[in-house]
Amino acid sequence: MYEDILLPFDGSDGAAEVLHHAAEIAHWADATIHVLYVADTTRDSVTVVEGETVDALVQEGEDILDEAAKTLDTLGVSYDTNVVQGNPASTIVEYAEEYDQDLVVMPTHGREGVSRYLIGSVSEKVVRLSSVPVLTVRMQPDETLKFPYENVLIPTDGSGASTHAATHLVEFAAALDATVHVLSVVDDTTLGADIRSTSGKENEQAATDAVETVISEAESRGVTNTVRHVEHGTPVEEILDYIDANDIQVVGMGTTGRRGTDRILLGSVAEKTVRSAPVPVMTVAERE
Repeated sequence: MYEDILLPFDGSDGAAEVLHHAAEIAHWADATIHVLYVADTTRDSVTVVEGETVDALVQEGEDILDEAAKTLDTLGVSYDTNVVQGNPASTIVEYAEEYDQDLVVMPTHGREGVSRYLIGSVSEKVVRLSSVPVLTVRMQPDETLKFPYENVLIPTDGSGASTHAATHLVEFAAALDATVHVLSVVDDTTLGADIRSTSGKENEQAATDAVETVISEAESRGVTNTVRHVEHGTPVEEILDYIDANDIQVVGMGTTGRRGTDRILLGSVAEKTVRSAPVPVMTVAERE
């Protein structure tokens, strides 16, 4: 399902774990990993060493990718490496599209609680802009990444974006022979009591229908183990609670937008989930 996996790599703390995780996916998919270092042209990095002009960031990138290559050699994964110059987020997005990558694996530095996430990070911008599916993986010393994924969570609100994403995600789950958990959250926390009483049944039915749509898609693709769940509350909180309670190893969500705009609105459920989920999150874009 994936032949080419793009892994932007900077050698920072925790990046080695993400490299190993990407290698596991590549082994499973018989894919090639394309390890990319982006020398940030927004930073002043050119200097003169022994009379020769040298770009320090390019040199740093080559050294970092040499180390990554040694690791991938020991893991027996097909790979190539490349150092390019540019603005990191836009360069990653453009590289993935130009070279027909099937998946981008992005490390994140998310922490417990949305407020502690570094707003505006490269990973966050790539998630917003990429037309290629993005798997964000948190680099946390106290967390263990598991692959193959045995339990895949697909939150859905019945929108076109979530339904589009579900098609990709259930295909992924079917290939893994994983259990698909489908969750829809009725967010009535901001409604008054009178409105909740009159629209509660309607919202509950819409959530149930959204879940059944994904379940039907999963079953049509040969997924034999499925779990349906409708909950009331705040969507992100319910998603995080469900992850903890059901040994979820990856979450898949849809995003939507146009080129040149931020796909995920600040504060959206998808963005908050990417920031705060303790497991990898795959975001799949639907173009308008």
